[in-house]
Amino acid sequence: MTPSSNEQFNLNYSRHCKLLKLRGLQPKTIDAYSRAMRRIGEYFDYQVTDLSQDQLLDYFHSLLERLSWSAVKLDLYGLKFFYTYVLAKTWVDIPLIKPPKTKRIPDILTIDETQHLFRTTKKLSYRVLFFTLYSMGLRLGEGLRLEVGDIDEDRMRVHVRNAKGNKDRFAPLPLNTLLVLRRFRNLHQHPTLLFPNRKGGLKNAHLADSHLNMGGVQVTMAAVVKQMGLKKRSPVIH
Repeated sequence: MTPSSNEQFNLNYSRHCKLLKLRGLQPKTIDAYSRAMRRIGEYFDYQVTDLSQDQLLDYFHSLLERLSWSAVKLDLYGLKFFYTYVLAKTWVDIPLIKPPKTKRIPDILTIDETQHLFRTTKKLSYRVLFFTLYSMGLRLGEGLRLEVGDIDEDRMRVHVRNAKGNKDRFAPLPLNTLLVLRRFRNLHQHPTLLFPNRKGGLKNAHLADSHLNMGGVQVTMAAVVKQMGLKKRSPVIH
């Protein structure tokens, strides 16, 4: 690696990160595409502006030896974005790199299993969150981001913001879920967040500046599922 190639890569990478945000991509996608370019840059000694198809085939083949097809796909899309928007070059698809199509049917918990899961979850904030997710069919991120203003008691629905595809939608709000959320908010008293983080404990929850941490929720759910001895994949974890 020469100093000039390293410097040029850093400049292009900085532009790459800025354009990812300006193009309105989701935070997870921005992180994945940024990580992809760091990995690709290191592999090619930071000389990535004129890669041949053979070089790319070698790279993605070696990547698949270590990581999943999902990682291969993200690196491919991240590099495509880099070539298209940073280098302003015409991207030529690589037909040989094509992840296999898979269709996974989600596991469905029975009513008894669901009730057992709620009873096994000791932390109140997590228990209320899990109940909310299951009762309204929300994804984890959708539930975590819920705010007080998203609850429409008159129409018994919830405004789900930035859902799949970066679109808003409405979800039906069961009466039991409304009552649970109302009691929970009366405990933590946060003015806007339905699920404030637990850093300061319940007493200081009204001062929280962010919602519950997604990683913490996933770890807790995995621990609960393990404790229950469930063999199914919980949709909350993914």
